[in-house]
Amino acid sequence: MNVEDMYQQIILDHYREKHHAGLRDGYAAEVTQVNPSCGDELMLRLHLDGDVITDVSYDAVGCSISQASTSVMTDLVIGGTVDHAQKLYRGFQAMMRSHGEETLDPDRYDDAVAFEGVAKLMARVKCAMLGWSALEEAMMEAQQNSDTAVSTQNSDTAVSAQNSSTAVCAGAPARGEKA
Repeated sequence: MNVEDMYQQIILDHYREKHHAGLRDGYAAEVTQVNPSCGDELMLRLHLDGDVITDVSYDAVGCSISQASTSVMTDLVIGGTVDHAQKLYRGFQAMMRSHGEETLDPDRYDDAVAFEGVAKLMARVKCAMLGWSALEEAMMEAQQNSDTAVSTQNSDTAVSAQNSSTAVCAGAPARGEKA
């Protein structure tokens, strides 16, 4: 079996047995991506514990390339940090945009190297990127949700501190008054 046949088999295996498929609750972000040129649709949920990706769950309809690529991506990012996932995303994206000129490190990308041949097929690049793009969007959404929560917490703390300060001052004598 030559390398291209082996890569095709990896893609078919991931398409037939999608890893981490099925939407699960307890997520930090949920996004939907659509590839109108192929008809692929994907809803992805990102599950975090702090900065660690604890799960990626998804529901997808579409071609074997989009679904297999999402399956491979989940294997690579679950258990790692958001920063690690962003680096993997950028590397995979660069390879896909290279028209087959760039390759992936098999030790770092494992089954994702099977998509190097897909990068030569411009009509299929969006298919292979669908799950990865959804992950990137979900990581940005989770970060915004986290920033909003921190901002709201800080705002609540500031109001609470201001009210606490006001309460203390309200019981104190005004300037010039005797206690």
